Amino acid sequence: MKIVLTAVLTCIWGNALAAEPTPNLPPADVVARVLRATPSFAAARGKVLVEEANKARLEAGSHEWNLRLAAHQRKVQPIFGQDDRYNEWNAQLERPVRLPGKASADSELGAIGVTIAETAQGDALHEASRALLRYWFTWLKESATATQWAEQFALLERQSASIRRRQQLGDAARLDAIQAEAALAQADAQLAHALARKNGAREDLRRRFPGLSLDVTETIAEPQPISGNESEWLDLIREHSHELGIARGEMQKAQLAAGRAGRDRLPDPTLGIQLARERGGEEQILGAYVAINLPGGGRQAVASAALAEAGVASSREAAADQKITAEAAALYHSAVAALATWQASRSAAARLKYAADMTARAYQLGEGSLNELLAARRLANEGQLAAKLAQLEALESRYRLLLDAHQLWDLD
Repeated sequence: MKIVLTAVLTCIWGNALAAEPTPNLPPADVVARVLRATPSFAAARGKVLVEEANKARLEAGSHEWNLRLAAHQRKVQPIFGQDDRYNEWNAQLERPVRLPGKASADSELGAIGVTIAETAQGDALHEASRALLRYWFTWLKESATATQWAEQFALLERQSASIRRRQQLGDAARLDAIQAEAALAQADAQLAHALARKNGAREDLRRRFPGLSLDVTETIAEPQPISGNESEWLDLIREHSHELGIARGEMQKAQLAAGRAGRDRLPDPTLGIQLARERGGEEQILGAYVAINLPGGGRQAVASAALAEAGVASSREAAADQKITAEAAALYHSAVAALATWQASRSAAARLKYAADMTARAYQLGEGSLNELLAARRLANEGQLAAKLAQLEALESRYRLLLDAHQLWDLD
């Protein structure tokens, strides 16, 4: 009862997460179309077809009908009389037969192979969605950096023009004008660099994911707190992990292969019928026969190796579970920490901006130097840029958590 209740609550909680809005992301239907057009997904889909054909091969078995035809001439040399010659022939039709239990084991091996390939297909989509999210936020961060430097350049440009006018009126020193122009030139260089990085990130994203719409609002949404506790997130991520599903499938496949190799310690018999014509047709022969290989130590060695491989696969499954759990825990704590970092950065940026505004007012009233104003503006710009990047980092961390829990772009 407790297990059922937990599953229901997890389902309700997961649906609630999926219903949350996802600002600053491309539309889900566009993402689905783009991801299904990636070469990695096409390769994974092809692997499913391969395993389906392999399943059919295993179910059919490797044994085939074997037809043997022979013709010869018999020569009889009696003690007295002439030699007798007879044209003779014989035909054999035979086929090895799988012993009971082997056919069903082969069918199970084929089925688990298809299941693993289908899980790997889902993993290919998931990995592609991870990459899309990463490159998408790289572009957003570079875009935010370029926007911030554009704002800083515009601010310093107005400041430089104001100081030039004051210099012309004799109210500002020549040194102030030079310092203002130098600060403007530095901002211009930073803006050019930021625009180049933004365009590079955009081009990288466009070429990696053709057809993805790159029209997005410049307004950065406020990251929301992470709902649920660590244990709930770990359970949800482990439940939907394709990597863990593949490891479990490989373990099951190795166990089935070990069972199948154990059955092969007893060779399959060969059943056949024989038809022969001898002494020119005087004798007609019709018979049936059974051929059985006598097993040697090689079959036992193969079975032992398959059993050991099953143990290896079990250890790999445990290692994958440990890895996924550790990564999920790190991802959860990273998302929580990213939110706190953004909140602190936002507070610091607001204070730095207020200090820069106060310094600017003091400079206008002749109560401060231009060096102090430029330093204050530089710190305010750095604070605002850090706050924007921290905000995007918090959004990305939260979306990555949702993505690994299959609550974002669930394409299975």
